[in-house]
Amino acid sequence: MRIEHIAMYANNLEKEKESFETYFGAKSGDKYVHEEIGFSSYFLEFQDGARLEIMHNTEMNDAPKHRKRTGFIHIAFAVGGKEDVDRITEKLKNDGYEVISGLRTTGDGYYESCILDPEGNQIEITEG
Repeated sequence: MRIEHIAMYANNLEKEKESFETYFGAKSGDKYVHEEIGFSSYFLEFQDGARLEIMHNTEMNDAPKHRKRTGFIHIAFAVGGKEDVDRITEKLKNDGYEVISGLRTTGDGYYESCILDPEGNQIEITEG
């Protein structure tokens, strides 16, 4: 068994797509649009075959994203070694993304950082 894909809603679908393509090497499929229900989405595929569906709906409720809440909390990308974590984190920071933790080695031995994407979703960048 494997997870087929994970999905998330976004206010700005194009900006989210561009962010995942630019910093994490995502390859986007064609945009799907269902005008009748106000829905659109992209499937993004990553190097190892993992897929993320980013979606938009005209009737979304954009509740505040509290960092300590129940439910899904972050997406983690293994980007290579410590130098890769440092490089990608620095690039994101220089491009205006908020770094909310790291660069650090966690108690369970992961070297990581965590940033907020354009819509406040947590993205963990780790070696591996």
